[in-house]
Amino acid sequence: MNWLTNAAHTRWLESETDALLDFASGSLVEEGFAYLSTEGVPVPSQGSHLWLTCRMIHCFSLGALLGRPGSATMVDHGLRSLASHFHDDENGGWYAQVGPDGPMDDTKPAYAHAFVILAGASAASAGRPGGKELLEQALTVSLQRFWREDEGMVVESWDRTFSELEDYRGVNANMHTVEAYLAAADVTGDDAWLDRATRITRRVVDDFARKQSWRIPEHFDSDWQPLLDYNMDSPSDPFRPAGATIGHWFEWSRLVLHVRAAWAVRGVAAEDWMLEGAQALFDLGVAEGWDVDGADGFVYTVDFEGKPLVRERMHWVVTEALASAAALYRVTGDANIAAWYQLWWEYAAVHLIDTQHGSWVHELGADNEPSATVWAGKPDAYHAVQATLIPRLPLAPVLAPALAQGMLDTH
Repeated sequence: MNWLTNAAHTRWLESETDALLDFASGSLVEEGFAYLSTEGVPVPSQGSHLWLTCRMIHCFSLGALLGRPGSATMVDHGLRSLASHFHDDENGGWYAQVGPDGPMDDTKPAYAHAFVILAGASAASAGRPGGKELLEQALTVSLQRFWREDEGMVVESWDRTFSELEDYRGVNANMHTVEAYLAAADVTGDDAWLDRATRITRRVVDDFARKQSWRIPEHFDSDWQPLLDYNMDSPSDPFRPAGATIGHWFEWSRLVLHVRAAWAVRGVAAEDWMLEGAQALFDLGVAEGWDVDGADGFVYTVDFEGKPLVRERMHWVVTEALASAAALYRVTGDANIAAWYQLWWEYAAVHLIDTQHGSWVHELGADNEPSATVWAGKPDAYHAVQATLIPRLPLAPVLAPALAQGMLDTH
């Protein structure tokens, strides 16, 4: 039995999408969307993060496109919060974190600004007022402040006034910029965004990853020289962990296939490295991430010889593995990939899907019991929501534009 071609499994995916959106609806607060506790209650000390608020706008835009009543109201609330509480009217861009009394973190990170683009693209796809305008504004900020044409990458983070740029360069921010630019290309019809997404992807996968036996370096200096020992004194950092991050291998594997499919629908032949890289990253993620220490689950990070560094199991790694498997199966039809897909959903159902409080347990220890070494609470529905939808959609266009074009369950 192949779950990826099973209509009953598709119905189960739909019910899980609904459950995740229902849990996420508890995150609405005045300033945007809150960081939620394990029980689904806003955590006041966290305020509202830009990346989380934008992810929720994206998720509820998907909900609106799926015909879920109430989702459009959530999107509209999020758009208003970006225009008011988050937006820096004096300097441009959006604050990284806000609370009832104003900015809690007034820096301007590329990572979070990529999600502003995604939020705008998804809201525009859902036909929400202000979505298109947000997308145009966010793309302008991205080009002016973050994109470097000569490097084919984005820089990391600015101060409030866009006058001081951090020396660090990160692949994580570039990964989510690829995701955002792919959506922008589909929504605007401007293939310059697809060109930029392809340039980033080519450099990360066909250059950085290939040179490290496909173990993607995450951290670089301002000249894009890898910093392979970065954060070794704090290896479990939630955004900049030491070593190589297993979940990102799966995420890049899928993004490569989105890029490849986007060119295909435009009549452009795929470049040879695309499928090679997608397959290599997937295979290495399985080999060095899954069940490598005697227990089911993916370790968080490994060193550049493939040995585990942080053994905690993050829910988002499983969701990205599931999404990557669905994407790669779409391209290859490989039965072994379908078998991994089924096994990982089984693991998620047994260990991660929280039938008591809702949503997914965000982190497990090496013993597969709840842990909070890296992530406390349940701030994020985005990864899991996407894992329930990617198996039901084509690789191009990406999620929200595909739903807007009526492509659900048509591939």
